[in-house]
Amino acid sequence: MEDQNVQLEPVPGGETTGTGRTIISEAAVAKVAGIAARAIPGVYSLGSGPSRALGAIRDAVGSSDHSAGVRAEVGETQVAVDITLVATYGHPLHGVANQVRAAVYRAVEELVGLQVIEVNIEITDVFVAPPPKPVGAKTVVVEREVLQ
Repeated sequence: MEDQNVQLEPVPGGETTGTGRTIISEAAVAKVAGIAARAIPGVYSLGSGPSRALGAIRDAVGSSDHSAGVRAEVGETQVAVDITLVATYGHPLHGVANQVRAAVYRAVEELVGLQVIEVNIEITDVFVAPPPKPVGAKTVVVEREVLQ
């Protein structure tokens, strides 16, 4: 290239420099936001019923989807994030939502480098832990005869 003063057009969702361009996908932003949201006490899980069921299957086989329940819209310099979550009973719901929102703002702006314009949170359910099993209770295993 002979002309060293080349002007490059900005790329939607990306950053252009004299040495190349960087594009950060919506999936990458959603994963960063999902990890930040899961770290907040009072967040039981992310996603709606069907996505949580699929996540349980992934967890059982040793895989995980950190972006389940998270949707990100990435613009040139800004991002908006939508999160669907299940809270744990006993945690104030507005407090959980505010902590998740703050954590997502911080993580996305620091790690991704885009300005977060909004984080919308939908709490779809509250997880109530089952009562603890009494200490000393014995489990009886009954063997069954195989019928042929």
